[in-house]
Amino acid sequence: MSVAKKNPNITDPDVQGMHHTGYESWHAFKIMAEFVDATERLKEITPAVSIFGSARTQPSSPYYQMTVDIARRLSDAGFAVISGGGPGIMEAANKGAYAGKSPSVGLNIELPHEQTANSYQDISQNFKHFFMRKVMFVKYASAYVVMPGGFGTLDELMEAITLVQTGKTLKIPIILVCEPFWRGLVEWIKTTLVNEEMILASDLDLIQMIDDPEMIVAAIFKHYEARGFKLSQDEERVQLYL
Repeated sequence: MSVAKKNPNITDPDVQGMHHTGYESWHAFKIMAEFVDATERLKEITPAVSIFGSARTQPSSPYYQMTVDIARRLSDAGFAVISGGGPGIMEAANKGAYAGKSPSVGLNIELPHEQTANSYQDISQNFKHFFMRKVMFVKYASAYVVMPGGFGTLDELMEAITLVQTGKTLKIPIILVCEPFWRGLVEWIKTTLVNEEMILASDLDLIQMIDDPEMIVAAIFKHYEARGFKLSQDEERVQLYL
């Protein structure tokens, strides 16, 4: 009987030496378990706002201080605040929410070198899979607040816009903060994507640029004044297919 050689690229001791097909099948169950665990822990946190931004932002940065302010205002207004749970803007979001009235939630990702969980989390949920973590950012958010950041932040922003644009999730406020940082990207969207007919001009209405923390909170409440925060059965069904 032949025995499969160990794959040095597989670090999980539970699957070392397993045949590739068996490993893939077993891994699917681990993904399901991660999804169920996260759903059970996070399903009661709504309404919530997801805040994205760079892990590299230092506490001395104006971006960091503004994020703390925004998160504290959102928390005191009754919103749980969801961040990636790490340093930089993520820490600032959790710090502001932790000092407020509503839960501070960290969706932590296991990375080999970079991320360590910050200490400002009422609810801390760990993920091994980026895609599962991204689903949870979207699934429980009543709004997205996007601070300056790098590739990861752009990835989250574009996924959020795409999900709303395609109707795979509900239309919710997507707010870009620090207009000078985002100006070039928004102009490129207007002058290239719209002009080349890659998107509709009306798709620009999916995003807002607001720099005042008080106005950010007001914009989110304004969006929900007519419809309320509670999802209908049809809307809950839509959220199942993220």
